[in-house]
Amino acid sequence: MKITPDRFRLAVQAAFTLFSLYAGYRFILFLNWASGRSETFAPKPGAVEGFLPISALLGFRRLFSSGFWDRAHPAGLTIFLAALVMAFLFRKGFCGYVCPVGFLSGLLERVGRRLGMARIPPRRVDLALHALKYLGMGGFVFAVFAMSPRSLEFFLRSPFNMTSDAHMLDFFLHPSGMALAVLAALALLSVIVRNFWCRYLCPYGALLGLFAWFGPVRVKRDADACVHCGKCSASCPSGIAVEKKDAVLTPECIGCGQCVGACPVKGCLGFKALGRRIPWQTVAVGAVLVLLIARVWAGHAGVWDNPLPPEMLKRVYQAGAGLM
Repeated sequence: MKITPDRFRLAVQAAFTLFSLYAGYRFILFLNWASGRSETFAPKPGAVEGFLPISALLGFRRLFSSGFWDRAHPAGLTIFLAALVMAFLFRKGFCGYVCPVGFLSGLLERVGRRLGMARIPPRRVDLALHALKYLGMGGFVFAVFAMSPRSLEFFLRSPFNMTSDAHMLDFFLHPSGMALAVLAALALLSVIVRNFWCRYLCPYGALLGLFAWFGPVRVKRDADACVHCGKCSASCPSGIAVEKKDAVLTPECIGCGQCVGACPVKGCLGFKALGRRIPWQTVAVGAVLVLLIARVWAGHAGVWDNPLPPEMLKRVYQAGAGLM
């Protein structure tokens, strides 16, 4: 079976999604021990902190202003910084290959395509909806960087932030009726509109897109070789009009390479970095390597696991997450 950019991306995304589910399972074992429901100690997996981007942004603000690494969710800050680095070096590789939400959004888009429903709104509506995630991103960044150092320290040390991963897990395991209705609406919209959440609502993706905008990697099109078949644009999950661009610089490009795989003219489309052509697999491999290097470095530097002794961490979760 030929390895295409589409199949390769799907495999990498699926692997990270399965790993995320495994980390969630390990976190449940930790909470069972912390609550006293199990006598078997299970260490808290740092990977679950990747689902706490707001806490990570607060930790980044603290690191930026004071030079101190957040100890409440140190792995979350590591993952956040790794995502920024991979966005600059390898487009939005985090969105395209790592994020489980992006994986689910892509599956819903595939369903929509098969049903003939997945569409992109008219340009004016599309641009207006795009503004939503940038407004959300701007709101979060402004609110975090406008906080006084005292308020920032108070929140980072608060029981709610210390146990925010437990609250996040509870949201997924015991969603309210309203939450289920919102999730169902987002799923339906993702079938009707291509990548609705990632395209219009995700502030994390908006931030990563701005870093990618200034990065060295981009898709380049040979205008002389192009036959204007439209297959590249039709295959793009972000709905980018690739056939009309000499170079894809938009923050919406996730570096998936599906346009490259769909192009029928050899050499017409391809990734380039600093003017030199690179294999389409570079973005995925590079993004994964950045994450792995960050994990190894954080482990050696002691900024991956919460430094509190297990029994003290147990009491923190019992008090902050109501595990008594």
